[in-house]
Amino acid sequence: MRTGIIERIHAEIAHHRAGRPARIRIKANSIVDEAIIDSLYIASQEGVPVELLIRGICALRPGVPGLSDTIRVRSVLGRFLGTAGCSGSRAAASLKAWIGSADLMHRNLDRRVEVLVRLPGERNLAAVGELLDLVFDPQTTAWELDREGGWRHVRGERDLQSSLVEQQRRRRTPEHAARSTS
Repeated sequence: MRTGIIERIHAEIAHHRAGRPARIRIKANSIVDEAIIDSLYIASQEGVPVELLIRGICALRPGVPGLSDTIRVRSVLGRFLGTAGCSGSRAAASLKAWIGSADLMHRNLDRRVEVLVRLPGERNLAAVGELLDLVFDPQTTAWELDREGGWRHVRGERDLQSSLVEQQRRRRTPEHAARSTS
């Protein structure tokens, strides 16, 4: 799995070098794998925007001049645990996303059987993209990792988990049900 993730990171670097749209977004509970972190640093040094949603341990340092200028790390904590992971890239103007449960840690990548599944369908890709857009929107309350390894609480106008609960409630209303069946 590590090899596949690194290959996708380097594919985004190639897209960026060729002048095509490129971006890397990863959601995981933790990221400590040196090879993946090194690849993300290389992507940043090449100018590829990298956004990481990490719930727990993050051994990567974002925002270090000359090393990780284009990397942002956020964490959203609340009443719901986020355990499923996804990684996505926007290569050649098309979004691709993979989902799975593995963290980017040695125990997951070296000693367990883990898989990532490519997320099919434009509707699913759009939903994941919209969710990650909300996560990385400056108006969303989150924790942001700084270059020294400290987490800073950023209060935005939007609480992500409350927004998602409200969105789900609206989907369940009779009016919405009638619209979705017509």
